[in-house]
Amino acid sequence: MNTEEIMIHLKSTLLATAIVAVSAPAFAADNPMVGGAAMYPDKTIVENAVNSADHETLVAAVKQAGLVDTLNGEGPFTVFAPTDAAFDMISDESLSQLMMDENKAQLAKILTCHVVATSAMSDAIAGMIADDGGMHPVPTVGGCTLQAKMDGDEITLTDEQGRTATVTIADVKQSNGVIHVIDRVLLPAM
Repeated sequence: MNTEEIMIHLKSTLLATAIVAVSAPAFAADNPMVGGAAMYPDKTIVENAVNSADHETLVAAVKQAGLVDTLNGEGPFTVFAPTDAAFDMISDESLSQLMMDENKAQLAKILTCHVVATSAMSDAIAGMIADDGGMHPVPTVGGCTLQAKMDGDEITLTDEQGRTATVTIADVKQSNGVIHVIDRVLLPAM
């Protein structure tokens, strides 16, 4: 290669690199931001969740419960992801106890009651609610059944203890499913 050919090759390589750099953020632009971070549809649920400043407690709980490999798995999964503010509604003492090694099974049960073994976007959930006359049962991986309803334009989920969470950010696409951010931790029947 002569100098001119090297310069042309270098310019085309730099142009290709610039195109990739500019288009990479656009790839996440279709997804809502969560916790101040871009959510990439080519990353797994855990890979995206660790970047959300609003889900530090959830990520710590998933690690403590030994669910990282599961939620990094093929899926598909729908995860109703409680924010740190949702976890703040639980007393510090109760949360600390739940995060102890001896309570790992209970923590895993609570977390898997936020996971459904399919990828369900909000429009599909709203359609199921409408088809079922206003309330749709949502069986979870943890064996809980949540009741999904519409409150205006928002989807709400009621757990087996009668506690209700609202989906605050819907349809965050992941490579192995979808996340819907919720404002309350859901609990199984005790």
